[in-house]
Amino acid sequence: MDSGQHAEPRRSGAFRTILSLLVMVAFVFGLSWALRTFVFQPYEIPSGSMENTIMTGDMVFSEKISYYLRDPEPGDIVTFQDPEIPGRVLIKRCIAVGGQTVDLVDGRVVVDGVALDEPYTRGLPSEPLKTALGVEVSYPYTVPAGHLWVMGDNRTNSNDSRYFGAIDEDTLTGRAALVYWPFSNFGLLD
Repeated sequence: MDSGQHAEPRRSGAFRTILSLLVMVAFVFGLSWALRTFVFQPYEIPSGSMENTIMTGDMVFSEKISYYLRDPEPGDIVTFQDPEIPGRVLIKRCIAVGGQTVDLVDGRVVVDGVALDEPYTRGLPSEPLKTALGVEVSYPYTVPAGHLWVMGDNRTNSNDSRYFGAIDEDTLTGRAALVYWPFSNFGLLD
C-alpha cells in the first residue's frame, strides 16, 4: 500500500471531527441564546433598592415562562427595561396593575382603599418622591391599563414608580425567581 491511500481517509476523518465540533459549538451557543431570550436571564443587583429581600451584589435569575402563561400580579418581583436609560434593566416589586388605584397615606401604601401588609419593607415609610423630568404623579394614582406600579422594598432608597411613573408591561423582561449567588443568600424569591 502506498501512503496516498491512507491520507484520504485521515483527512476526511479530521474534517468530520472539526465539522462535528463546530456543529456542537454552534448548538451550545444557540441553546444558550434561546434560554436567555425565552426562558431565564441572570442579573447582578447593582443597588440597595430591594434590600433586605435582595442585597447589593446578589446574582438573581429572572424567569420568563410565567408571563407567557399569566399576567403580572401584585407581589411579583419583576425585571424591566429602565424607563430612563435604554439597555439598563431594573428590578422592583409589582404593587398594583392596570386599573388599580395607589395612594400613599401616612407612610403606607394603599391599593384600592386597602393598606398593604408589606413585611419586606422592614417598616420603612413609603413617601412620595420628586418625579423625573416630564413625569407627573399625583395621589391617589390610577394605574393605566397595560401598566404596572412598581416599588423597591427599600422604600427610602429606591427610584421607582413614585419617581418615573407606572411602567408599561411591554418593558418587562421577566419575574425574579431565585438568588443564586452568593450561596449564603441562595433561595427562591417571593
